[in-house]
Amino acid sequence: MWWCSDKATYLESFSCFVCFVGHQCSRPDEFHLNWKSGSLGPPHDTFSAPRLLTSPELTQNTTMAELDIGATFIPALHKPSALLPIAKHRAALLYTIETYPVTVVVGQTGSGKSTQIPQYLEQAGWCSDGKTIAVTQPRRVAATTVAARVAEEAGCELGKEVGYSIRFEDVTSASTRIKFLTDGLLIREALVDPLLSRYSVIMVDEAHERSISSDILLGLLKKIRKKRPDLRIIISSATLQADDFCRFFSESSEEPKPDSTQKTETATIISLEGRTYPIDILYLEAPAEDYLEKAVATVLNIHTAEPKGDILVFLTGRDEIEQALQAVSERSAQLPPGSDSILPLPLYAGLTTEQQMYVFEEAPVNFRKVIFSTNIAEASVTIDGIVYVVDSGFVKLRAYNPRTGIESLTATPVSKASAAQRAGRAGRTKPGKCFRLYTEEAYRALPEANIPEIQRSNLAPFVLQLKALGIDNVLRFDFLTAPPAELMMRALELLFSLGALDDYAKLTKPLGLRMAELAVEPMMAKTLLSAPSFGCLSEMLTIAAMTSLGGNIWIQHDGEKKKTEGAKRKFAADEGDHLTLLNAYQAFVTKGRKESRFCHDNMIDFKAMTRAVSIRAQLKRYLERFGIVIDESLAAPSANNKAEQVRRCLTTGYFAHAARMQPDGTFRNVSGTTVLHAHPSSLMFNRKADWVIFHEVMETGDKTFIRDVTKIEKSWLLEYAPEFYKTR
Repeated sequence: MWWCSDKATYLESFSCFVCFVGHQCSRPDEFHLNWKSGSLGPPHDTFSAPRLLTSPELTQNTTMAELDIGATFIPALHKPSALLPIAKHRAALLYTIETYPVTVVVGQTGSGKSTQIPQYLEQAGWCSDGKTIAVTQPRRVAATTVAARVAEEAGCELGKEVGYSIRFEDVTSASTRIKFLTDGLLIREALVDPLLSRYSVIMVDEAHERSISSDILLGLLKKIRKKRPDLRIIISSATLQADDFCRFFSESSEEPKPDSTQKTETATIISLEGRTYPIDILYLEAPAEDYLEKAVATVLNIHTAEPKGDILVFLTGRDEIEQALQAVSERSAQLPPGSDSILPLPLYAGLTTEQQMYVFEEAPVNFRKVIFSTNIAEASVTIDGIVYVVDSGFVKLRAYNPRTGIESLTATPVSKASAAQRAGRAGRTKPGKCFRLYTEEAYRALPEANIPEIQRSNLAPFVLQLKALGIDNVLRFDFLTAPPAELMMRALELLFSLGALDDYAKLTKPLGLRMAELAVEPMMAKTLLSAPSFGCLSEMLTIAAMTSLGGNIWIQHDGEKKKTEGAKRKFAADEGDHLTLLNAYQAFVTKGRKESRFCHDNMIDFKAMTRAVSIRAQLKRYLERFGIVIDESLAAPSANNKAEQVRRCLTTGYFAHAARMQPDGTFRNVSGTTVLHAHPSSLMFNRKADWVIFHEVMETGDKTFIRDVTKIEKSWLLEYAPEFYKTR
């Protein structure tokens, strides 16, 4: 039996309060999950876009969005743009953007901000004189999916008038007028064009997520605006953060900070009220022992007891998503005959663009879509047809420990703002339900918002880029939120040890400058640039490409773990994972692309390998631009003592990620403060090695795992990092 609590609640991203109406459920026996519930009503119009009467256009063209037609009226998968909540604000938006240098647009996800604003601007002439409109996204998934949607609406081929650019993938052309890209990539563009002069408008989407790249990009745009008064900056944000962005752009470092209520001529806020259907919020009566198991059980209960509608489940990462997909597939086979089938789909950053697109397609007849997603689906993308949301209550956040120098992804409870965003996914097309896999008491104890990424991340890559942009005094850079001094010190120390900074903390030339230009993180950049002196540049290019994929190259089907392990052993190198990846790549380029069964027989992901080939070619072009000659004779790693040279070369970059094996088979970092375990997917799992370096750290439960592990010698650490390590 489940109940509704008679309390006030805070609705999604709008500052309005809606009362819960206490009522008993009309179908008490169909659910046996011990839920307590509350119901969210539609938001009040707290503040809307100003009706500006300075232009005669503003009184024309009553759009269909102003007629109260329910979204369920449209049978198509996507709502026509005229029915999106943003449509009736078109004229007011264009007028505001023309008038103010900085416009903060507040609106719920799904209101049409990301897809419609760039099109309005293009139609209004902001792309004349060969200029481009840039729209940045915090995630690659969002950049690719939104670009595809806008290209479809504009009736052009993706890559022509509308294109996207993400790391190692550029789908744009000379005719591109609207360009979607990640925040980090726009920062990289500033290395070549410091004033970003090719753009007339730059829109920073989902800025309230406070990713480290978007925070630094906002600081750069504030500097650029002083030199380019013609540039228009649009920031899309949730309500909570809108005032902060407005204040940030309005205040000057020389002037006293203005009062938040004071109107300034620099920045203004415009709100697009969204149309949200009522959402029932249901809590557990007692905490769940295993939220993953509870999520799977909840999905099957919804499927058997609730009316039609797709389900969106929020989990923390790829491993959990794959476990959930397997569990739902197995259990859905036992559903009673005649009932609808379940179509389980994954959504996370490691998937290819084509795999991500499946979640946006309508489910076949007699199927219910169940999407298992990371927090990507929380704000960056809008999936139509979602009626039920299952919220695990956890998210994986980047956490950097400056004392150990280890950055890990750690599962932590979500914030109230994130929980509201997740619930809001259910009320897009009709009334929905959000099942929170935690108690109401646990919800009340959650923080209001997540700590900005800049306060919990390794800052080395960003300090390096700021230095390359000519911002030498990074401590005085205008950050939206200042990072802790300890993180900044650690970043400078690491960059100095890598040889990117000199004794005066200035960028070294050519090493530091080249490291900033390479599209890989500083440790791998140093490794690549050191490779010619070890005679293993071709091999290091391959390793850099393989570790940049962000996912696993091995395919593991249900119940075929041993088969995958056996296939992996064919390429195994005793020295560890990096050389194993090198062997797999070399086998793929010599046999895999010619023999159609190679990838199938060896359980290798063909698409991932094809992407690795593309990434390698791009990294090779970077090095050729620096005048570095690459010998491409594909010698076996064992030949000419190559294996040792590759391991030595890796040590020059990854010395800070060194660990020593303990008698019990675990590892400890050099300072001995952290216990590390080789990840089960690593070749070094249950193998002996005295000292190792590793590429990546991840936390699952109470264990810290290291991935991409390679054996090294202790003496190499002292030889290649004398500034970092001393013996005592």
